[in-house]
Amino acid sequence: MRQVVLLIGGNLGDRERLIQAAVKKLESKFRLVSTSSLYETVAWGGKSSGSYLNQAVVFMTTLKAEAVLDITQGVENELGRKRLEKWGDRTMDIDIIYFGNEVMDTDRLKVPHPLMVERRFVLTPLVEIMPDLIHPVLNKTNKELLEACTDPCEVVKV
Repeated sequence: MRQVVLLIGGNLGDRERLIQAAVKKLESKFRLVSTSSLYETVAWGGKSSGSYLNQAVVFMTTLKAEAVLDITQGVENELGRKRLEKWGDRTMDIDIIYFGNEVMDTDRLKVPHPLMVERRFVLTPLVEIMPDLIHPVLNKTNKELLEACTDPCEVVKV
């Protein structure tokens, strides 16, 4: 079994209900370990118009990373995700942040998530549920990564 850490979020529709639906759908495929609180933040990246809700979720799985990616993208699609514009508005976004302590860089998947260290909205919920988890490339804990993060966006627990 491998631990898979996801960040689930969106800024369209009933955001809280959509995150709950995503967790429930994923729970039917993987064993749920823990979830963070919900956090609200302004859009990151400049192309979205509304604030996001995000939640970090930890699952255990026997599947390979790309199979997990297929499942998460299927859940995004089931919950109304439209891939019209990079970093644009969306009902659902599910990112694989960590996949055990594996490091991957393929056309489809980069793990650990390459932008996580620049995003306070990723690090804040991670620190809530796994502050001491060590990034397998940077050899720093999530807490250390958050303390060093220069992202100015405020992340508010809902």
